[in-house]
Amino acid sequence: MKPVEFDYVAPESLALALDALASDGDARPLSGGQSLVPLLNFRLAQPSLLVDLGRITELAGIRDEGGRVLLGAMVRQQDVLESELIRERCPLLQEAIRHVGHPQIRSRGTVGGSVAHADPAAEIPAAVLALGGAIHVVGKVGRRRVEANDFLRGAFTTMLQGGEIVAAIEVPTRRPRSGCACVEVARRAGDYAVCGAAAEIALDQDRTIAAVSVALFGVSDRAVLVCECEGDLVGSDGADVDIEAAALSAARAAHGRDDINGSAEYRRHLAGVVTRRALVRAVERANERMVT
Repeated sequence: MKPVEFDYVAPESLALALDALASDGDARPLSGGQSLVPLLNFRLAQPSLLVDLGRITELAGIRDEGGRVLLGAMVRQQDVLESELIRERCPLLQEAIRHVGHPQIRSRGTVGGSVAHADPAAEIPAAVLALGGAIHVVGKVGRRRVEANDFLRGAFTTMLQGGEIVAAIEVPTRRPRSGCACVEVARRAGDYAVCGAAAEIALDQDRTIAAVSVALFGVSDRAVLVCECEGDLVGSDGADVDIEAAALSAARAAHGRDDINGSAEYRRHLAGVVTRRALVRAVERANERMVT
């Protein structure tokens, strides 16, 4: 199929883009287009106006702001993979993006577009969630900062209101003595995840676990934090028995959903599998950092 007819503008400033979005109740912003264009072609989205954000320099760039890194919404996923700053400060985000589609997808897809699209199986929202990140939102009425856990409301549903767009993604820099991992199960490399886990662990000086964060994706209607893992692991040395307990907690906490890729029961099983793999890898990497 082909999309319905629509008007198109490509403003060169954020103010002009917000004016254009506010001028038409059926307007849609276009970032990388890797999710929106297929929706247009299948006529699942039928905007009367498309506002291309690609020329807006205010939405570009990766900045180090001390204890956090700020990524403009229009930063391409491939740019994140190639960023030395992200590799040093927020490696979980890089690892998650390695699972996204294929090079052609990552060269056009944006971090802001992925978060705003809020696909339940998407890796980037889950990584931002596991890192305790936040979403910077802008509209005609002003700016606001929303915690990632509050921003994601459901399948393809966020806190964005009419005329608002994602302006930036904020993620804290990695803790000392920390390790991370993103593990997923998909039908084929580059496919959407049937189930995945993004995890970060920080160690105390005595190598016991001081903090842990695990976010599951693909298993529910949105990326979700598994808070039960914290109780299973904090204060432990990350032994196999402790990680197994955390994996079982993740499996119990996963609601699961049925679709053509698997049943809810299968996804609950996978939740335990990917959580265990991600935690084992994160603990290993945290211990490696202790040595170096």
